[in-house]
Amino acid sequence: MGLDDQVEKMEVRKSYRNVWHTNLLSTISADTPYCLFSLFCGPCVSYMLRKRALYNDMSRYVCCAGYLPCSGKCGESKCPELCLGTEVVCCFCNSVASTRFLLQDEFNIQTTQCDNCIIGFMFCLQQLACICSLVACITGNDEIGDLAQMLSCLSDLVYCSVCACIQTQHKVEMDKRDGKFGPQPAMAVPSVQQMSRFDQPIPPHAGYAPQQAYGQPYGYPPPPQTQGYPPAYPQPHAYPPHGYSR
Repeated sequence: MGLDDQVEKMEVRKSYRNVWHTNLLSTISADTPYCLFSLFCGPCVSYMLRKRALYNDMSRYVCCAGYLPCSGKCGESKCPELCLGTEVVCCFCNSVASTRFLLQDEFNIQTTQCDNCIIGFMFCLQQLACICSLVACITGNDEIGDLAQMLSCLSDLVYCSVCACIQTQHKVEMDKRDGKFGPQPAMAVPSVQQMSRFDQPIPPHAGYAPQQAYGQPYGYPPPPQTQGYPPAYPQPHAYPPHGYSR
């Protein structure tokens, strides 16, 4: 994916209208054991979540989910499990971000301002720690060196905790996708262009499309409704459904 494609994709994500099932501030209370697991064994969790995001079909695996220049050039098709293991160990941050983009693009999920602030604070703290370390190396000032070490420890702590929360957020979202929060309504699967979740403000049409009356040419308005109600449904103003003809 080239730079222009990445910029275009970022612009498209701004129009997404769904939200994560749980925000970053609520992930600890949403699934505390998994958040702790993500904190102490981040690469293992990243491996499992990426595989699960691909519906356990590793033939679909591409390095960094196709969002980086190296994607598709690392021999993923020959040994996807090894490539994914290498990705989560050597490029842990990119593996977490790629899984996040993969889920956002699949379910049209926007990133909230709160999530953006948390992730942005993490990056700014890392950059500040790096700048202080460079200044300490150039000047040889012990006080700046101590400050750089303190900022490095703080940035590492924030980085590990935020990544754990992000991965827990991904897990909770896939739990919802897989129906672990209860059965989904019995509806037909919408078309690819309309595939989305049920909690969006204006959900797409799902289920059986309205049928034209028999013998009515396509594009004409439906015939007028007959008077009266079916005997099984005597309630007024409740039936027949729209499009019903006796």
